[in-house]
Amino acid sequence: MDVKDYLTPAEEKMELAVAYLDESLAHIRAGKANPKIIDGIKVEYYGSAVPVSQVANISVPDARTITITPWEKPMFKEIEKAIINSELGITPENNGEVIRISIPPLTEERRKQLVKQSKAEAEQAKVSVRNARRDAIDGLKKAVKQGMPEDTEKDAEASVQKIHDKYLKRIDDIFAAKEKEILTV
Repeated sequence: MDVKDYLTPAEEKMELAVAYLDESLAHIRAGKANPKIIDGIKVEYYGSAVPVSQVANISVPDARTITITPWEKPMFKEIEKAIINSELGITPENNGEVIRISIPPLTEERRKQLVKQSKAEAEQAKVSVRNARRDAIDGLKKAVKQGMPEDTEKDAEASVQKIHDKYLKRIDDIFAAKEKEILTV
C-alpha cells in the first residue's frame, strides 16, 4: 500500500468540490448579465427537457442585457414560459425576433440574499473537502492495521491536512471574490 493511494483520490475529490463551487456560483447572478444564469433553465423540446442553450443562441450585448434567439419559431413561447417559471425572477421581453432579458440592478436586500446563498454553496464545498480528508485519514488508519508504519501514516495525515487547508483557502478566496462581485454596486 502506498500513501499516494489515499492522497490522490482525496485531492481529486477536493478539486471536484472546488470546481462544483465555481460552477454553482456562476449561476448566481450578481447584477451583471451572465449567460450562465440561464443554464439551469430547461424547455420542452420534442418531448424532452433540454437546456435553453440547446435550442437557441444566447448572447450578452451589454452588461445589463441577455438576448436569446431561438432557432425555431415555436420555441419562443416555450423559452419565455420557462424563464417566467424559473427562479430568476425576471420577466423576459419578446419582440418576435429575440427574447430579451434585462437584468435589473439588485436591491440591498437581494444582494444580502445572494451573499447568503453563495455562502451556503461555499460551506457545502467545504463539507465535501472535509469529507474527502476524513475518508483519506480513515483509509490511512486502516492501512496501519494492514502493516503500514505508523510514522508514515502520521506524515501522510499531515500531507492530507496541508492539501485540505489549501483547498479551504481556495474556497474562501472564491467566495470572497463572489461576495465582492455581488456587493459591488
